[in-house]
Amino acid sequence: MSIRATVSLLCVGLSLSVLLVCADSAEDAPRKTVISLFGAMEKNDQAALIYLLDLPELMKNLNEDYAVQTDSPRVFTSPEQILEDLTGEGLTKKTWFSLQRIINKGHVEGDDVASVDVTFIDKEKSQGYMTRFGLHKVNGKWKIYSFKTVSGS
Repeated sequence: MSIRATVSLLCVGLSLSVLLVCADSAEDAPRKTVISLFGAMEKNDQAALIYLLDLPELMKNLNEDYAVQTDSPRVFTSPEQILEDLTGEGLTKKTWFSLQRIINKGHVEGDDVASVDVTFIDKEKSQGYMTRFGLHKVNGKWKIYSFKTVSGS
């Protein structure tokens, strides 16, 4: 085989590899965003949370509390309140981190909307809570705009 044929074959192989990696990362990017959220919460890194969350959209949630185990929704009147709730001694952080978390595969719907199902499991009560984190692209980056509880069983 000639050098030219070998180089051509390597280029084709490299191109296919790049395409496969890009395809995997495009589908996995929303899930990685959710994983990064929990990492930032664990470190109490509010600056990282600002980068991962669409805070104005989260503030529009008036009907459901995303802390999972609350009876009535809390209303947040500032982005700072949401950040405080997700870090330090915030109710949502304490609740989410007291439960086992299973972060499922992401589902991309179109170019700029996705969801990632997260299951929270309370082992003591043998109860699980299924949530669906809604994500959309803001300036080309995946941001979480919703933490919707789908079911509690």
